Amino acid sequence: MINIVKIGGNVIDDPALLDTFLREFAAMEGAKVLVHGGGKEASRLSRGMGIEPVMIGGRRVTDRPTLDIVTMVYAGLINKRIVAMLQSMGCNAVGLSGADGNVIPARRRSPEPVDYGYVGDIDPAEVDAEWIEALVDSGRVPVFCALCHDRAGSILNCNADSIAAAVAQALSRKQTTRLTYCFEKPGVLADIDDDSSVIPLVTPEIFGRLKADGTVGSGMLPKLENALLSASHGVGEVRICRAEDLGGNGGTFIRLD
Repeated sequence: MINIVKIGGNVIDDPALLDTFLREFAAMEGAKVLVHGGGKEASRLSRGMGIEPVMIGGRRVTDRPTLDIVTMVYAGLINKRIVAMLQSMGCNAVGLSGADGNVIPARRRSPEPVDYGYVGDIDPAEVDAEWIEALVDSGRVPVFCALCHDRAGSILNCNADSIAAAVAQALSRKQTTRLTYCFEKPGVLADIDDDSSVIPLVTPEIFGRLKADGTVGSGMLPKLENALLSASHGVGEVRICRAEDLGGNGGTFIRLD
């Protein structure tokens, strides 16, 4: 069993919450991989430089100046901060992007129907699962930021939820995998303002209804789309939960039936 855990920007923005989550992650037994976002920090820095972030469907439009910013923030500031914190907790973390070791190549997304700029899409079949397994087997814990590369010299901004899903699917070809999306809410909510309204189970049929009636939108859409795709491609368990509940059983489970 290998655990793939993705942590979002709102948790990264909260020092106390990030510390709590990383302690839970460090204490998690067995093989594990961490994938992190950082969009909130990137947006703050972008605005400070006079560049207003543009989001479409929960995904960032990445022009050249924005690509420079997310590369600095994701692969530098946030990735190394997380790695240093994990090291202090006895977790031998290694900070990575998808370009390192050619482990997660991507293709620049077509400009039709929406031009997202330097944004990449990942094929799980191209993820080097053996490379990740070799790192894990050596006692290291990979920590991936949300950047990949196009094999032609360019960094591409890739959705962190998609990276976590692709890694989980790739690793599931050889072993049992568990994919957990952690963020600041206790799961998928029927009412975004009511933390007690957790939807315990999402299937493709339920997702269709939630999307159609507007219950889920923005950043939750990529999470659920990637969760359902992962479940349909061999990932043993997919869950969306609060960061503090990583070691528990609460949240929303994603299943095919």
